[in-house]
Amino acid sequence: MSQIQHFKSTRLSEALGAVVAINTTVPEDAMTAALLGTDRSGNGSVLRDDGLIVTIAYLVMEADSIWISTADGRAVPGYVVAIDNESGLALVKPTMPLRVRPVETVSADDLYVGASVFVASCGGAENVTQAQVAARQTFAGRWEYVLDDALFTVPAHESWGGSALLDRSGRLCGIGSLLISVASEDEDDAEVSSANMFVPVDLLLPVMDDLCRLGRRAGPQRPWLGTLVQEEDDELVVVGVYPGCPADNAGLEPGD
Repeated sequence: MSQIQHFKSTRLSEALGAVVAINTTVPEDAMTAALLGTDRSGNGSVLRDDGLIVTIAYLVMEADSIWISTADGRAVPGYVVAIDNESGLALVKPTMPLRVRPVETVSADDLYVGASVFVASCGGAENVTQAQVAARQTFAGRWEYVLDDALFTVPAHESWGGSALLDRSGRLCGIGSLLISVASEDEDDAEVSSANMFVPVDLLLPVMDDLCRLGRRAGPQRPWLGTLVQEEDDELVVVGVYPGCPADNAGLEPGD
């Protein structure tokens, strides 16, 4: 029996019911509209009996409309509970009961490089990819974002945004963030493959109560400029500025 068939025939399949689809619309004049678009779609995972969902933040950032769809096709409106800029994750809730069993969560600490995992988007076993942890390393995004221990898996899942990274027992370990191109380490091999990057749920669980209560982490907030920065010739260069942000108000421009 293949591992995917095994997935269909055991309690691992129960985890798939907790993976929902999330579709959002964002105003055209929103700060992130030009970069991320005004119509966004992805996935989320139900964490609690009250319907609380974890997803990747960019799906719901500045959204004025959120629809949540279950694997059996039921759709209900939703709203943002909190966006955690430090982890890049967000919490969303439906306005009506989803009648979905929550997924069990577990620390990603035990996911060693080479570990077998499953990546799932909403829609059942047909939308599951058997994958492998290819790397665990620091990731620095150009949007003022750093993950000290990001998870990278191969092969890539085609619906990675907010997808569920599940261990072999069907427990949620991470939330899908990006599709990354990976060049071969062999200098004679020009092939480029794709991998998915995941945010470990460990970053969210300790602060989830604060996020639900306050809409943010407790304590001082991290400063934010609103720039997109990348490294060029050992220098940091501004490649984008969000309109109306502190950097824009201070006169920073692409190329600085």
